Amino acid sequence: MAEASTDESAGERSVEEGGYRQELKRTLGSFQVFAISFAFISVAVGIFSTYDDVLQNAGPVGIWLWILVAVGQSLVALVVAQLAGRIALSGSSYQWASRLADPKVGWGFGWLTFCYLAIAVVAIDNALASQAFMPLAGIRPDEDTARVITLVVLFVQAVLAVASTRLVSLINTAAVGLELALVVVMAVALIIAAAVTGNGSVGNLTSRGITEGAPHYFAVGGGLMIAMIMGLATLVGFDSAANLAEEAKDPYRSVPRAIVGSVVAAGLLGLLFLITLTVAIEDVPRISRDGSPVATIMRDQLGPVTERTLLIAITFAFFGAGMVVMVACSRIIFAMSRDGRFPAHRLMRRVNPHTRTPIPATVLILAMGVILMVALPGAALLELITASTILPALIYGSTIVLYLAVRRRLGRRKGAFDLGRLELPVALGALVWTVVALVALVTPQEALVPLVIVVGLLVVGGLFFLGMLIFDRRCLEAEPGDVDVFKH
Repeated sequence: MAEASTDESAGERSVEEGGYRQELKRTLGSFQVFAISFAFISVAVGIFSTYDDVLQNAGPVGIWLWILVAVGQSLVALVVAQLAGRIALSGSSYQWASRLADPKVGWGFGWLTFCYLAIAVVAIDNALASQAFMPLAGIRPDEDTARVITLVVLFVQAVLAVASTRLVSLINTAAVGLELALVVVMAVALIIAAAVTGNGSVGNLTSRGITEGAPHYFAVGGGLMIAMIMGLATLVGFDSAANLAEEAKDPYRSVPRAIVGSVVAAGLLGLLFLITLTVAIEDVPRISRDGSPVATIMRDQLGPVTERTLLIAITFAFFGAGMVVMVACSRIIFAMSRDGRFPAHRLMRRVNPHTRTPIPATVLILAMGVILMVALPGAALLELITASTILPALIYGSTIVLYLAVRRRLGRRKGAFDLGRLELPVALGALVWTVVALVALVTPQEALVPLVIVVGLLVVGGLFFLGMLIFDRRCLEAEPGDVDVFKH
C-alpha cells in the first residue's frame, strides 16, 4: 500500500517536475482514463461509418483485414504506452519529442497532432449529423441541414468541455458503457435472429460480394487493401488519454494501461461485431449498395424498433467521441502555448481559475469548426476529412522512430508501464506496421487530393515555424523543468 501511494505521489508531481504549475484539475480515475481512449476509438462509430466502404471495395471477406490492423495498432499502442509511462504531461507526442529529441522536433509532432484532432472533431460531428441523427429524426439527406446540426453539436460540446473536465468524463463514461453494451447485445441478437430465421449465411464471411471479378482487386492500392482503411480510421486516437495525463490520477500507470487496453478491447469487440454483422446479411448485393448498411442489417433482422435503438446509441457514441477529441485537441493547444510555440500563445495558454479548463483553446477549436462548415464546399470538406486518416499514421510512425532512437538512454520509473525485454521486437514490429499502414492509406487513387491537403497543412505549419525561428528562436531552444527521463 505504501509503495502504491508513493507511485501515485510521483504522478501527482509530474507537472512540477516538468517545469510547470498544476493548473488543470486531477479528476480522472483509471476507468475514466480508459473511457477517454476507448471513446475516441469508438468501435460502433467507426464500423457504422466505414462498413459500406468495405462491402463496396473488398466485399464481405474484407472484414478479416480488421485482425491485421488490430494487431498492428496494438503494437503501436505498446510503444506509445512506453513513452506515456515516462512523461506524464499534456501534449503527449509533442512533449515526448520535445524532451527526448529537441523542441524543434517536438513542435512538428505537436502541429501534426493539432491538425489531426482539429479536423477529426469536425469529421465526427458531421458524421453524427448526417449518418445518425438525421436518419433517426426522419430528416431527409441534405448537406446544408447536416452542417447546421454539426455547428449546434460543436457548440454544445464546447460548452460542456469548458464547464468541467469531470462533467465531460461522466458523459463520456456513460457513452462508453452504452457502446460496450450495444456492441455485445447487438452481436448476440444478430446471431440468434439469423439462426432462427435462416436469413443470413456463414458463407458471407468468405464472399467477395459485388467485387467478384473486379480488376486490380489484389493490387497495391486495390479493392482488398482499401478495406484496411476501416480499421485504420477506427483504431486510432488511443493516445488521447496521454493528452489528458495532467488530469489523470496515477498517470504513470493509468494512462499506459488505458492506451493499450482500449486498443485491445476495441479490436476484440470490433471483430465480434463485424463477424455477426456479416453473417446476418441476407442479400449481399443489396446491402453493399446501401448507404447505411449497418442500420439496414439491423432493421432486416431485428425490426425498425431495434434500428432506431441502434441509431440513438450511435448518436450518443458519436457525441462522446467528438467531445473527447475536442478536449484532447484543446490540451495539445494548451501544452504548446504555455511553451510559447503556438499562435496567440499568451491567450491560448490561459486556464480559467473556476472551471480549471483552457477556455480560449477550446473556443479556438469551435471557431475552426465553424469556419470549415461555412467556408468549405462539400467536396473539399470530404477531402479534408479523408486527409485526416493519413495524419495519425504519420504521427505514430514518427513516435516509433523517436522511441527507437532514444530507448537505450531511457531510464526506468518504478511501478510504471514497461515492456522490458520485449520493447525492441515490439517497436520494430510497430515500425514495419506503420510503413504498411501508410502504403495502404496513400496508394489508392482517391488518396491523391487528401495527400496534397496534408502537404498543405505541413507547409502552413512550416511557415509559422519559420517565423518562430526568425523572431522568437529562444522558445525553441530549451525545455522547462527536469522530467529525469534519461539514465544518469
